[in-house]
Amino acid sequence: FLPQVDSTNAGRVLASDAAVFLKKSGLTDLVLGKIWDLADTDGKGILNKQEFFVALRLVACAQNGLDVSLNSLSLPVPPPRFTDTGSPLLLSGTASSDLPWAVKPEDKAKYDAIFDSLNPVNGLLSGDKVKPVLLNSKLPVDILGRVWELSDIDRDGMLDREEFAVAMFLVYCALEKEPVPMSLPAALVPPSKRKPLSVPGAMPLIPSSASTKESHQSLPPVGILAAKPPLTQ
Repeated sequence: FLPQVDSTNAGRVLASDAAVFLKKSGLTDLVLGKIWDLADTDGKGILNKQEFFVALRLVACAQNGLDVSLNSLSLPVPPPRFTDTGSPLLLSGTASSDLPWAVKPEDKAKYDAIFDSLNPVNGLLSGDKVKPVLLNSKLPVDILGRVWELSDIDRDGMLDREEFAVAMFLVYCALEKEPVPMSLPAALVPPSKRKPLSVPGAMPLIPSSASTKESHQSLPPVGILAAKPPLTQ
């Protein structure tokens, strides 16, 4: 990666060059800011080769749902992924599609049993059926809202069997005190959803918000858990 950002071959990377490059990781500015602060140890706004590698390693940690901290540097993670578009979920290239799914088969069987017990309709669970299961975890409502957003991969306000497994996986991670990532790591995207992932940002909410006029229960994805915690008690 270094030659792409060190155009003068000086063995160092300026903050402005690094910012443009690191943005391609699809991580939020908040996370990237934290990564820069940890890597730029002397606060000069320039990274030497070693510090740049620390930044790349922290990007990989963040993309795989690990905490952005120096403690995570010793953990085994796949190399960081960068893309030329602004979409955090863009999974082009072979690396991501060949990744094994993070949800293990034995865990998937458990999640499937819970899924079936919730009476899915046409293989889908609506938000109001998933909500009690998520709330049952006693996790903070903002964390559960993020779990919902990450697991509703096609943004249709419903979870299919694979998306539900992603939601359960993230809930169990959070219960183990692991941070819920800001964007879904490639390894967590179900293999069947990895190829043509070009979901335009606002589009899917249009049909689902039209149908919510009749039933307030099927709120659009973001609203389902973030809405008024006192009522959920």
